[in-house]
Amino acid sequence: MINEFIKEIVQIDSPSGYTDKAVNHLKEKFDTLGYKTILTNKKALFVSARENVKCAVTAHVDTLGGMVRAIKSDGTLKISQIGGYPNNSFEGEYVKVITRSGNLITGTFLINNPSTHVNREVSKTERTTDNMFIRLDAEVRTAEETKALGISTGDYVLFNPRFEFTETGFVKTRFLDDKACVGIFMELLTEYKEIMEKHDVGFFFSNYEEVGHGAASGIPDSVKELLVADMGVVGDGVEGDEYSVSICPKDSTGPYDYDLTTELINIAKEKNIKYKIDVFPYYGSDGSAALSAGSNFRVALIGPGVSASHGVERTHIKGLNATRDLILEFIKRR
Repeated sequence: MINEFIKEIVQIDSPSGYTDKAVNHLKEKFDTLGYKTILTNKKALFVSARENVKCAVTAHVDTLGGMVRAIKSDGTLKISQIGGYPNNSFEGEYVKVITRSGNLITGTFLINNPSTHVNREVSKTERTTDNMFIRLDAEVRTAEETKALGISTGDYVLFNPRFEFTETGFVKTRFLDDKACVGIFMELLTEYKEIMEKHDVGFFFSNYEEVGHGAASGIPDSVKELLVADMGVVGDGVEGDEYSVSICPKDSTGPYDYDLTTELINIAKEKNIKYKIDVFPYYGSDGSAALSAGSNFRVALIGPGVSASHGVERTHIKGLNATRDLILEFIKRR
């Protein structure tokens, strides 16, 4: 099931800029299945069963994360965000700091002076990276002791995803943006290989979407149309939900291709796939990055509805299945 593929890829840490392990895992998987795989110079991955495909679908394997910005005098760490997220949603999360030599040191992301027994203002304090820190699970009291562990500025901070699949069909985990769609692609390439071999399509796994330039390069010149699979928005002002595939005709970067979007809506209607149509108010995608870079292909955007995006995210197997079904039917027409 899709949830098992999501669990598999979510457990491989891959914040933007630190995605090699996840990308290599996918490459080895698809090499074993007999697909053609290409690593781009930026270490993104293109997978296909045929040469010179005219259609591509894309999802991004990179996630949110952090980087050590400074080692404080008491041995704790200040961080810089990778990607954008509300710090209050990540407060209290367990983390791993990975050093340049590959050592892992665990810790927790906290507000400064977090004990309510000594700080009556703790609940009122604005959560910014300037007044938050990482408490390491190591006996350190000075910056020198922390440095002796091998930690330095520029080390990656990896947040615990906390994956869970409930008996009621919910997938609860950080980084469903966009490992939900990576998991869908994994199922399509694994379980529907005969279909992939018959149709003119390739799969692009980008690795810098969260910082704005994932699909700006790396997609073959033969591609004439791109279907972006990313998270659908759930919240006030939109109709998307966790049980449907969202089809997005426009986000904050501008409109997507009218004809491709119309085709996706018609496919969903024809196949009785549960869908919602939404304009995403604060959103950009790999399609936006590709078009801004000058790519000459048409782009459409879909994805499963994800609650609490860039926070403690959740979706439902119904929304995941609807997204898979829409992508599969789209591919069958290529």
